[in-house]
Amino acid sequence: MPRPRCVACQRPESHCLCHLVPRLSSATRILILQHPDETRHALNTARLAALGLINSELLIGEHFDDIETHWAGYAPWLLFPGDQARTLEQVKQKHGLSGKPLLVVPDGTWRKARKLLHLNPLVAALPRVSLPSGLSSRYRLRKAPAPGAVSTIEAIVTALNTLEPPTCFDTLLAPFETLIERQIEAMGEDVFAKNHALKGHHH
Repeated sequence: MPRPRCVACQRPESHCLCHLVPRLSSATRILILQHPDETRHALNTARLAALGLINSELLIGEHFDDIETHWAGYAPWLLFPGDQARTLEQVKQKHGLSGKPLLVVPDGTWRKARKLLHLNPLVAALPRVSLPSGLSSRYRLRKAPAPGAVSTIEAIVTALNTLEPPTCFDTLLAPFETLIERQIEAMGEDVFAKNHALKGHHH
C-alpha cells in the first residue's frame, strides 16, 4: 500500500512540509516549467517554490500549448544560461523603467531542460537571464552536473533576492533545508559517521 501523501507538498503525510512553507509576495512573477520526471523526485523543490510564492505558477509537461498566455501583461525572461544572457542586475535596471518582470524557470536536469526548450520554441526565444557564477548548492545529495549548479528553489531565491531587495526570500528554503536533513538521516547513521570520521575528530 502506498503511503498517503499530502496533496499540497506531495510528501508522505507523516513527513508533510507544509507548516514550513511561507507565503511570500513578489513583484516578479515566477512561471516554473517542470519536466514530468521531476515530479517523482524525492526533492521536488519546484513544488515547494510554487507553494511558497503567491505570484507563481507551476506547469508540468514537455510541450506547453498557448504558453504565451501565461506571461500576458508581463515582460518575460528565461532563467537559463546562453551566449546573450543578461545578468540579474541588468534585468533589474531594465525593469525600473518598464513592465512587470516574469521569470520562466525550467525544472529538470540540463538535458531535460534543453529538450524542453527544443519542444517549446516560444520559450527558447525569450531573452535569457543567468544566475551569478560561483554559486554553490546547499544540496549535496544529488551530484551537481557542473560547478555553480543549484536546485530550482535555490535558483529562484537567488534571482528574487537580487531583483527585489531589500525583501529577502530565504525563508522559502526552510522546507528544502528540512528535506535535506531528513534525507541525510534516512541515509543512515553509518554513512554519516563515516563522513564525519573523514573530517578527523582527534582529541
